[in-house]
Amino acid sequence: MDTTSGAAPLLSLDAVVIDAETTGLDPRKARVIELAGVRLSAGKLVDGGSFVQLLRPADQPIPAETTRIHGIDDATVAESPLFVDVWPRFEAFLGRAVVIGHMIGFDLAVLKRECDLAGLPWSRPRTLDTRLLAEIVAPDLGGYQLENLAAWLGIEAAGRHSALGDAVTTARIFLALLPRLREHGIRTVVQAERVCRALTAVLDDQVRMGWIEAVEATARIDAEQTLKRFDAYAYRHRNRDIMRCPAIFVGADVLVGDALARMTSERISAVYVGAPDAAADDVKAVEAGIVTERDVLRAIARLGAPALELPVHRIMSRPLAAIPEDALVYRAIGRMNRLKTRHLGVVDEAGRVVGALSARDLLRLRAGEAISLGDEIEDAADTQALALAWAKLPRVAEVLLAEGLSGRQIADVISSELCALTRQAAVMAERLMRERGEGDPPTPYTLVVLGSAGRGESLLAMDQDNAVIFAQGEPGGDEDRWFEAFGAHVADILHEAGVPYCKGGVMAKNPPWRGSVATWQDRIEQWVWRSSPKDLLSVDIFFDLRAVHGDGSLAVSVRQAAFAAAEGQVAFAKLLVEGISIPASLKFFGGIRTEGGRIDLKAAGLFGLVAAARAMAIRYHVMDRSTSQRLAGVKAVVGRGETDLDALDEAHGVFLELIVSQQIADVAQGTPPSNAVLVKRLSARDRERLRAALQAVAVIDDLTRDLLFRD
Repeated sequence: MDTTSGAAPLLSLDAVVIDAETTGLDPRKARVIELAGVRLSAGKLVDGGSFVQLLRPADQPIPAETTRIHGIDDATVAESPLFVDVWPRFEAFLGRAVVIGHMIGFDLAVLKRECDLAGLPWSRPRTLDTRLLAEIVAPDLGGYQLENLAAWLGIEAAGRHSALGDAVTTARIFLALLPRLREHGIRTVVQAERVCRALTAVLDDQVRMGWIEAVEATARIDAEQTLKRFDAYAYRHRNRDIMRCPAIFVGADVLVGDALARMTSERISAVYVGAPDAAADDVKAVEAGIVTERDVLRAIARLGAPALELPVHRIMSRPLAAIPEDALVYRAIGRMNRLKTRHLGVVDEAGRVVGALSARDLLRLRAGEAISLGDEIEDAADTQALALAWAKLPRVAEVLLAEGLSGRQIADVISSELCALTRQAAVMAERLMRERGEGDPPTPYTLVVLGSAGRGESLLAMDQDNAVIFAQGEPGGDEDRWFEAFGAHVADILHEAGVPYCKGGVMAKNPPWRGSVATWQDRIEQWVWRSSPKDLLSVDIFFDLRAVHGDGSLAVSVRQAAFAAAEGQVAFAKLLVEGISIPASLKFFGGIRTEGGRIDLKAAGLFGLVAAARAMAIRYHVMDRSTSQRLAGVKAVVGRGETDLDALDEAHGVFLELIVSQQIADVAQGTPPSNAVLVKRLSARDRERLRAALQAVAVIDDLTRDLLFRD
């Protein structure tokens, strides 16, 4: 991603913070006498990355009253160059970076005037103003001078009224404003521009004083907005669709020559290596190795023919690089690229190797820039890099929509990346725990995502839903305290990277969402047998859980136990949908009810539809996660055609498609994505599809009651 584009996260921004000292405060008359800039790279102030230069104003003395402010007089600049000689170097220093300043409209005006006087071309950079951003987050502060903001934020304003000193102070103020901006949902350049443009009274006053507007009146179209076209196959299919199954295993003591003969007979380029006594269908990737044709050739080149008499464990690579079977194929391409490997094991939810993928299998597939998203997430070393990778997601969704992928397929990709982001946050959180002297995890564990991410139905308006399952330990014990701190780190990393804290508190840092296997089993029993509706807030999304990091077998066992306990428990399933109501969204003559021209499709139907499908799946022990698969599974179990279920499935797809399309449009305009769709932007066909979807969900209450209580 271009780290200066509108989609770039403020946390990871490449920018230059500038300041100019002048002969006066009227930009129509003032001349620049000192110019400075400091560089931000990936959201960090660069040591030594500065520019500073005194300038001699042509044919204009420096007034004494301004000298008293900045200490620069005619003698100070007597030997300094003119603006015309310095500007090319300063313009090169700026490059394509976003330019940040305090009351930057003044600086832009004096710089443009200097260029006009010198006959130099002027091109307005993309800009942000710390004065405006401060008013957004603190509208009642009372004063927005540089020293006021520095004092408010606890920043030392060193070198005040020198161009370099004020540029450094402004840079530190900008960085200190970032967490406060995040709390207001402002995370990207285009979002910051949008909210600043809303301060019309301030901007009008500045223009009247001869300043240039601090942010552009209309959002520019970024050159990056359209990613390269690519073959969408990798986004439509899963690894299980193209993997070789079963994977070919040999024992660790098998001779290299025999392994090579096996490769030849099977017409494959690698064999996997497991323990001699392990069943081929029960080997986990972390325990397995791999020997490839290239490994054999390298061994022969080094040792000659005797290499063929070695046991394969002497030349194998371990552990086996692997990819989940239910991950989309583009993730396998990305992982091969990142790991520089030609082979991947394919694993099930418990981490067992169930198939094999090779570069040869993927050779016919190609993809564009979007394919690198997963690589960049998994390769991120810090929160800034994680945020930068995550900021690509709306662009990827935009291209997938243009390529004709359905709302469900795009939601699947978004969910996959949210799982990857959460996994990388866990890796970074473990590292933080070690660095802070907390040590490694005290017991095996798995971090799981819940809700829409678990179902593969996340869209661009998301927050965190995660939990921790660990092998052993009591609530409040040593293990629990370790995972509490770990969960807090995960939540903070995700929040900074672009996935906000869960408003309902469904995060592993909170006691109800972490515990040992035994603790979770106790909770499940409590939910199923002794709960009331108020006790089950957010519990339903637990049944969507998906492991993203650690020992996935823990998640498998707990989820299976939950479904087994709830199977056939009609009262429990009924509690999960109690209180859910579908509002009347269609008017008497078929018009669509809106508020401010929009309809919230999550409230109007998606939430109730998902909850009903989940409750019916629990009632009939349908272990599938996605709403569409659950509806199909229930239909198969009840044993007869259910046209209402088919209509709900169609409605679910329509809701997802219309929401994600609206979210993509909103993000491009700097508007925080939501589930509210602007009806007037829909085509006639889409309006009809929406009406049919709203009609379908109108019968959810009756349909759910009928199917939950059916024998």
